[in-house]
Amino acid sequence: MADKSFLTWPFFEDHHRTLATALDTWATQSLVNIDHSDTDAACRALVSALGDGGWLEHAAVDHHGVSKLDVRSLCLIRETLARHDGLADFSFAMQGLGTGAISLFGTDQQKAEWLPKIRAGTAISAFALTEPQSGSDVANSTMTATLDGDNYVLNGEKTWISNGGIADFYTVFARTGEAPGARGLSAFIVPAATRGLDVVERLATIAPHPLATLQFKDCRVPVSTLIGNSGAGFKIAMSVLDVFRTTVAAAALGFARRALDEAIVRVTTRQIQGAPLFDLQMVQGHIADMAVDIDASALLVYRAAWAKDKGAPRVTREAAMAKLFSTDQAQKVIDRAVQLHGGDGVKSGETVEKLYREIRALRIYEGASDIQRVIIARQTIGQ
Repeated sequence: MADKSFLTWPFFEDHHRTLATALDTWATQSLVNIDHSDTDAACRALVSALGDGGWLEHAAVDHHGVSKLDVRSLCLIRETLARHDGLADFSFAMQGLGTGAISLFGTDQQKAEWLPKIRAGTAISAFALTEPQSGSDVANSTMTATLDGDNYVLNGEKTWISNGGIADFYTVFARTGEAPGARGLSAFIVPAATRGLDVVERLATIAPHPLATLQFKDCRVPVSTLIGNSGAGFKIAMSVLDVFRTTVAAAALGFARRALDEAIVRVTTRQIQGAPLFDLQMVQGHIADMAVDIDASALLVYRAAWAKDKGAPRVTREAAMAKLFSTDQAQKVIDRAVQLHGGDGVKSGETVEKLYREIRALRIYEGASDIQRVIIARQTIGQ
């Protein structure tokens, strides 16, 4: 049983505690025996189930404007889902990330067209930012969007796009040329069926998720698909990441909590020379280190989430600290859990083995660990 004492911390309100408890109960009943053999089908089924359960209502705003993105709720949901099933966490997270630009900057028409479907789980979204030659270096994106009458014509490639190949629409960032570098990017909503948009490669990873390379060739979209102002794409992308980067840390925290749970079961039931493995002081030290790393991560995660919810205009530094520490420490926590399982820890299909594969990508996507260090350093010295 995962530790829930952190819910008593002052970062949370009563509705957050109710949410966490209800979701944990739902996940325990609904996320068992998920067939991961067909990743695309599993993601579609999970999105539908999350929509039916009402959990996706937290991933995007109500298009009538009566709700807002609550980062503490997003983090609690991602932590809980990740503890139960990594693909369930992914399915929830991409619904939020893929529509974050619409929730924060979209027109009333854009919100009304797409957000109800996302909240209901009847449509799947994706966030198309990364390019073959520009991952973390967003300002050097080369994909173009050229204004032609009442349309923009998109040309270029995006890669490592989560939900690529199964999304119903993509939030795409392209260069409209108002200025060089970051100031010349804009954001667009591009339905998957748009002519000129093709999935040219499906990407396989150590922890299977729907990932793809997309090609845009003379892909025409109406001017009405522009999100926010022309040339504001970099600001939009950074604002979305400012919200959702903290939730990546929360997912890592969920993986780490599950690893600790599995380790505790192992060391209290495994007998060594007639006594539980836990009786060895070295093993007790490992468990203590895991518990400290988890609590420290949780403090950073929910500090950043609380600050954003309480009105901080940007939490760039806090979110970067949370993501850097939580993902790196989760990797260490999970590695210790694998070690405590001995040979069983690397047996294919074991929970800790799956966690070992799941955690690695979180230290890369939405800003790799070294990028977070750069952000923290610059914020610390006031640049």
